[in-house]
Parts: sequence; structure tokens; C-alpha cells
Amino acid sequence: MDEIKEYGQTDLKNNKKHKKIHLLSVIGEIEGHENVASGTKATKYEHVLPQLAQVEDDEETDGLLIILNTVGGDVECGLAIAEMIASLSKPTVSLVLGGSHSIGVPLAVSTDYSFIVETGTMVIHPVRMNGMFIGVPQTYEYFKKIQERINHFVIGHCDIEEKRFMELMTETEVMTKDVGSILVGKQAVEEGIINEIGGLKEAMKKLYELIEGRSKK
Repeated sequence: MDEIKEYGQTDLKNNKKHKKIHLLSVIGEIEGHENVASGTKATKYEHVLPQLAQVEDDEETDGLLIILNTVGGDVECGLAIAEMIASLSKPTVSLVLGGSHSIGVPLAVSTDYSFIVETGTMVIHPVRMNGMFIGVPQTYEYFKKIQERINHFVIGHCDIEEKRFMELMTETEVMTKDVGSILVGKQAVEEGIINEIGGLKEAMKKLYELIEGRSKK
């Protein structure tokens, strides 16, 4: 219970399948190199990375279930978490609940299979920065490189084509006073970003299937 309270993670192991599933929840804002404002719900990347390493190292852990309800956050750290999830040898499944926005998109597609509930949302938009303008060309190039890394990761881990992903990211008529797109449940599946509509029951069932398939191999 302390692990759930402090880190939003626990092990699910009292099941008929006799499998040990590590549950990781990514909620609120993804906190990176700087602390988020006091009172803000956050997922700290320095807590998540060791958990993922433990999942990979623990012979008794059969799979990883990630539950997402995040507004996004630190781009570099969020992408680092997504890369680490994608590199795991254990079967992985993600489930988008309330939302998986911004850098939450790479996190949602980093698993072997992904689900989203019917009312779940995903917000796709370009990398943002605070302030009214970009001061020097080097800063612009830096943000351009980050955006390219995000695009490459997302396109490489789901079925959406690059051209369509860019169209969604640069849409100007959907979000008030902002650039990007909001996809709700079925739309995320139709666009090829998420694999399937479903909830916890479907996500757990799929994860057991992936684990059993891996065991047979």
C-alpha cells in the first residue's frame, strides 16, 4: 500500500493466471529536471526509471501494465520514460483513461499494445516553450530537433503515417488559441495511434495473452 501511495505503482499477483504484473500509473504532470508547482499532482521520472529497470531485472515479473491520465509535462524526461518502456523485453500494455496529452502520446504508444476508454482523450500539438518569442536561431533548432525525436518515436511505435501525424499536430481550427488536435476514444484508434477501445478488463486480458505467447516462444 505504501508503494501505491508514494509512487503510484504496485504488483498484481493474486490472479488465476499465476502471473506477476507490475502496475505503473502515470498521472498529472510528468515532472522532470525541475519540480512542478506545489499542490500539483505529478509523476516523477526519477521514480519511474528505477521501477522500469526493476521490471526488466526481476525474473518473477511477467509483464507491465501502464495506466495513463496525464496532461503531459517535461518533454525530455517523458520521452526518456517512453524509450525505456519500449526497450523492455517483458510484455507491456498501456491504458489511457482520462487523457494522455502532449508527451503522454509517446508514452501511450511505447507499449506492445495500447487501449483507450471511449471517453479518453489525447492532445497532439507541437513542442511548446514559455515566452512570447524564440530569442536565437540555436533555440529554434533545439526545439526542432526535439520535435523530430518525438515524431520519429510516435510514428515508429504506432500505425499513423507521418504526414497525417503532422496534420493533426499543426491543425489550427480545433483548439482555441492553440495549435493541435484533440482525439477522443475511437478517433485515436481510427487514426492508428491507439490499438483498441477498451478498459481495464480488456487491457489485463491482452497482457495475459502477450505473456502466454512469450512463454510459448
